[in-house]
Amino acid sequence: MAKFKVLVTDYEYKTLQEEIAVLEKVDAELITAQCRTEEEVIEAAKDTDAILNQYAPITKNVIESLPKCKVIARYGIGVDTIDVKAATEKEILVCNVTDYCWDEVSDHAFALLMACARKVVQLNGAVKSGNWDYNVGVPIYRLRDRVIGLVGFGNIPQLVAKKAQAFGMKVVAYDPFISPSIAERLNVELVELQELCERADFVSVHAPLNEHTRSMISAEQFNKMKQEAFIINTARGPVIDEKALIQALQQGKIAGAGLDVLEHEPIAQDNPLLAMDNVILNPHVAWYSEESGAELQRKTAQNAADVLAGYYPTYLVNNELKEKLELKEKNPLIRK
Repeated sequence: MAKFKVLVTDYEYKTLQEEIAVLEKVDAELITAQCRTEEEVIEAAKDTDAILNQYAPITKNVIESLPKCKVIARYGIGVDTIDVKAATEKEILVCNVTDYCWDEVSDHAFALLMACARKVVQLNGAVKSGNWDYNVGVPIYRLRDRVIGLVGFGNIPQLVAKKAQAFGMKVVAYDPFISPSIAERLNVELVELQELCERADFVSVHAPLNEHTRSMISAEQFNKMKQEAFIINTARGPVIDEKALIQALQQGKIAGAGLDVLEHEPIAQDNPLLAMDNVILNPHVAWYSEESGAELQRKTAQNAADVLAGYYPTYLVNNELKEKLELKEKNPLIRK
């Protein structure tokens, strides 16, 4: 019998061999579920030592029902599925993986930008329906000297900036937490959000979802955008007020959108965005490549394994628990 029990609350992977290989080294058994509600998580997690979480809700009620859980490790960068405050109060470590899929998401954001700029999806649909006419895509503007506005300027949007600059684009960014020296080094101008909306031909959203960023792009921001501007979102759907976005598109206040994430996922079949030719919709896939998927599984499991073995994990979210818990520091120089 294994010393520890680790629950995967929900997953979309074909195999969990990456997790099993990591957890076996600390004598942990992996059990799986496909939870959708907090009640299902409570039932599945009641006697587990650690949780690996994808989309299932890890609410305060869930956390209060965990008698022995030491760590909750999320598959991804964002931790909006987890009540971090409740976990911290119960001295449960919360982990994420902050350094995976940087290339994938930055590539995808720019791919959506390119598809919007060159009207690739609209023209493809027209040709396949028998309409061979470039006027379907009119107007199209060259990218050189156009302005991309990055909402958030962390690791991923910094890569987007470099890719945009390779196409001759000018880059502005809004991020009150970023050092001006970083922006200066990357030849990016830091501006306030309202100015970004006024100047940008493409607004690319990269902010994490939290109480401060929910619906931060709403009617006020859309009203300031150029009529020929596109909005791109590869971050979290609720950062954009979807009702306000739909109204802006319906009223022609902006030219279109490229959305990998939505306010509610999967999208409802009566959502007006589905009927708009100037909107590109993807199923929250920007993170994905074969390499990034395996890396995410391995690092998420390693977070849990580190804690069960008595170490602080590399990717710790609630660092304040270091003042209360007495775990060992794991040498990051030898991490594989």
